[in-house]
Amino acid sequence: MSAAPNLDVRPHARRAFLLRLGLGSAGLAMAGKAVRLCQASEGVPLPIVIFSKAYQPLKLSFNEAAEFTAEAGLAGVDSPVRPDGEIAPERVADDLPAYVEALRKRGLIMPYLTTAITSAASPQAESILRTAKKLGIERYRLGFIYRSVDAEWGKQLREVRAQLRDLAALNKELGIGAVMQNHSPSGRTYAGGNLDELAEILDGFEAAQVGVAFDIAHAWNVHGPDWRQRFDKIKPHLRTVYVKDVDREKRFVPLSQGEVGATDFFKVLKQVGYHAPISLHIEYDWAPGAQPETRQALLKAVKDSVRVLNRWLTEA
Repeated sequence: MSAAPNLDVRPHARRAFLLRLGLGSAGLAMAGKAVRLCQASEGVPLPIVIFSKAYQPLKLSFNEAAEFTAEAGLAGVDSPVRPDGEIAPERVADDLPAYVEALRKRGLIMPYLTTAITSAASPQAESILRTAKKLGIERYRLGFIYRSVDAEWGKQLREVRAQLRDLAALNKELGIGAVMQNHSPSGRTYAGGNLDELAEILDGFEAAQVGVAFDIAHAWNVHGPDWRQRFDKIKPHLRTVYVKDVDREKRFVPLSQGEVGATDFFKVLKQVGYHAPISLHIEYDWAPGAQPETRQALLKAVKDSVRVLNRWLTEA
């Protein structure tokens, strides 16, 4: 099985990629321009979208969010469609098309969603996935599955795989893919946060139905420099990449102020042929101390992050 994700947006495949997102021919030129906005130089082929949880403190409308995304030099958004997210699950049929349309008017894309879905029986799961598919969204992140403190791992592993089997069948029927993030402990421990465990969970699943959203910062938190050897175990399931930075105290920090830039992560992405959009996560306090959470402050934080990420990609 190839390690390269199927959202190939290299120049020779970009037109097909944008068509799959549902853009008509009139919108292709605009969307191509948006993809290029995220490129600091000709050698950077990867669109950068933002995990737009970062927008929520500003309470932006969909049009305002799209305008901010364009101004920040991003290609689009990875929107949280979950309780307390940008879009409430029960509002998905109305709000998700409105958000996607606001982005498309500016030549922007929404290739990913972030959800609370953990099984085919999760609230609003089928409605979210059918709506997303109609809009050309090809990937959604699974909700968090917590490690039980009372159950031994083997038993919980079987339970997690059972619920993912039903979800994988639904994904195959609808033609959409789920991804599972490797998330480091934060008060509770997440199933799959350890890359060895994540490989066990996904063993035997088709990556098109259940893949990996690889988060280098969380991998560093759990494994330190040993993340690299474990990455090979989940590489065949790689479908999406999340980027943020983390320091030695396991605190999320602005890009270039932590450990991620000193790894060979972006060289590894190049070696495995990763060509899907990267989802940029702003998880640190971008309005520190008594500073207000303003549009200007977030815009600066995002632009700074895009600049650093483009440099890392260029130098890989």
